[in-house]
Amino acid sequence: MNIWEVGQVKITRVIEMEVAGGTKFILPQATPEEVLKMPWLIPHFADEAGKLIMSIHALLIETPSHKMIVDTCIGNDKERNIPSWSNLQLPFLEDLQIAGSDRMEIDVVMCTHLHVDHVGWNTMLVDGEWVPTFPNARYLIGKKEYEYWDNADPGELNGGVMEDSVRPVFEAGLVDLVEMDHQVCKEIRFEPTTGHTPGHVSIHISSQGQEALITGDCIHHPCQIEKLDWASSADYDQSASTATRRDLMARYADQNILIIGTHFATPTAGYLKSNGSDFWLDVVI
Repeated sequence: MNIWEVGQVKITRVIEMEVAGGTKFILPQATPEEVLKMPWLIPHFADEAGKLIMSIHALLIETPSHKMIVDTCIGNDKERNIPSWSNLQLPFLEDLQIAGSDRMEIDVVMCTHLHVDHVGWNTMLVDGEWVPTFPNARYLIGKKEYEYWDNADPGELNGGVMEDSVRPVFEAGLVDLVEMDHQVCKEIRFEPTTGHTPGHVSIHISSQGQEALITGDCIHHPCQIEKLDWASSADYDQSASTATRRDLMARYADQNILIIGTHFATPTAGYLKSNGSDFWLDVVI
């Protein structure tokens, strides 16, 4: 479990799973041979064989007035097309309690986008029905993101998500559709980072002169910090996602802004550094 403090905001990582390998379908360019040319990735983000290490986790955010969660992973009991993600039985809610929050205490759920591995614990299976996991929360979903997925073919990877993880929270009256630059509270706002999906956002945190950015999937893996043009095969618009990464480097490299990756393996966070046109992540241990 990782914990960071940004001014008066506490951020705690709640891990659903962390694995090495099996990422070729996401970043086909990241062959072991290419990964081994970036030794700064080892040992945290790649193993000695050049296999990428990736994580699926949620982030619990505690401000002076709110308990929030960003991206709710894959979830239990859900039929998914990726076998290792299907019908999970993992202790996510117990781990959330260890991190410092019961599910009933969460008052805001933020969705960076509506992919299968980011909205799963929006709901849970109770007596054969999908019900909101966080019944006392407002679920903040980007209006543009929802409008796209409400009408789009979900494809092989995202099949079932709207039915079991998104529409039930709408039916419960818990959703607020918001703009991509939505101000959540004094310390938290959405930041548009399009490309991975049409309405993708990152989460910007600012408190007492300190800042952090939760990436969402605009950067799937730290290797994309050095290889900005390595777009994910899951990106809706690869040109736009590449442009977003370039923009993030231009604005945040060599700044005192903590970068917390939504799929970055342990230790998960660091500061963007540059040397001319080269970029890397200086990790916080």
